[in-house]
Amino acid sequence: MAGNIKAIKGTKDTLPSESYKLQYIEQAALDTAKAYGFHEMRTPVFEYTELFDRSVGETTDVVQKEMYTFNDKGDRSITLRPEGTAGAVRAFLEHGLFNEPLPQKVCYLTSCYRYEKPQAGRLREFHQFGIECFGAASPVADAEIIALANSYFNFIGIEKLAVEINSIGCPECRKKYSAALKEYFAEKQGELCETCLSRLERNPMRILDCKSPVCSEIAESAPVVLDYICDDCREHFEKLQSYLDALNIEYVVNPQIVRGLDYYTRTVFEFVSLDEKTKGLVLGGGGRYDGLIEELGGAAMPACGFAMGLERLLIAMEESGIPFPEAPKCNLSIVTAGENALLKALEISSDLRSAGYSVNIDTVGRSIKAQMKYANKINSEFTVVIGDNELESGKAMLKSMQDGTQTEVELNAFEEVFERAYLDKAVAAFGETDFSTLTQVDLNNLF
Repeated sequence: MAGNIKAIKGTKDTLPSESYKLQYIEQAALDTAKAYGFHEMRTPVFEYTELFDRSVGETTDVVQKEMYTFNDKGDRSITLRPEGTAGAVRAFLEHGLFNEPLPQKVCYLTSCYRYEKPQAGRLREFHQFGIECFGAASPVADAEIIALANSYFNFIGIEKLAVEINSIGCPECRKKYSAALKEYFAEKQGELCETCLSRLERNPMRILDCKSPVCSEIAESAPVVLDYICDDCREHFEKLQSYLDALNIEYVVNPQIVRGLDYYTRTVFEFVSLDEKTKGLVLGGGGRYDGLIEELGGAAMPACGFAMGLERLLIAMEESGIPFPEAPKCNLSIVTAGENALLKALEISSDLRSAGYSVNIDTVGRSIKAQMKYANKINSEFTVVIGDNELESGKAMLKSMQDGTQTEVELNAFEEVFERAYLDKAVAAFGETDFSTLTQVDLNNLF
């Protein structure tokens, strides 16, 4: 395709042949969140740049290198959201949700934007499932959000995972830790990259998150944050571990985890793939951010949450051979010959669609042969041909495209007979089962 009439580098189209997979993992995410008492929140795709400068942190890679920032027509600095938490906190404050019963538990499915080098599982436009819990200071809340993420991964079939946890302490702990890091990295500054040199005085913890191989190697021998956390933070971390033990969630303490955003305090965690094909891929992570609400103008209030990238989840599932539900099928194709037959097909299709079936009728004027060919290509489960003879007799033959069996059906009682054919198919596939309590959508999902 010539010129700029094509997808921008780092973005990806999701076509109908793949979109059902994304719909599946999104719905599973919302269902899992609902089971834990989290409800959906939606925020704008762009915010004032100051929101991210103050929350994400001026010394992070996200703010320094990766944000899509521009001035709008009112000369205001606007940024496409690089992550979901800042916008959720802004909405929490702006709409006074702190006056509602606490904790407030919200979730979201959202698009995010970062100017990064595109690679597998890392796009410039990507999508996240995230949850935020506002107003709970107990490590039980930390354990619950880890359990929620773990439940979700189990539900969609991703089981080869390591749950890695750490504590980066409170602001007072980090003053001592930052001093130790400055002393350590100052001796290595001749080897640090230019970005890390700028971080050395302002926020040396960010050096631990540098992707440069040289800086990463230096960071491996840096002081460990767990040696500097205060008694309160240590108690919080130990209780978190006891709660995870009670939940039978296996975990590893990894003192190298700091996460890439400045707002984190105390608990941080990541879910890391152990599958051979995606080993080391971080599928989700989060932690506690007790100071962020106050930083953005609210009262001091604890909070915690996580986010996971949906594109990475799809990669992990596909690489590991985890099955998805089958793509939605067309339940019935009505093949017509003539204008009167088309009118009847419109009537029948309207009734069946209202009952929850997927129905196709000809909209381009194809021959009967061409319509049957198309019905086969879109994997219609049943077909029926309606022409002058069928209209005159008031009857037609409903054909199963799976085994070729045919059932006579009265056109004026089509829905009833078609539903019976679907039930017969269910019995044949699953044995003598009572399907009478299932909705039509339930029946459709069986196939």
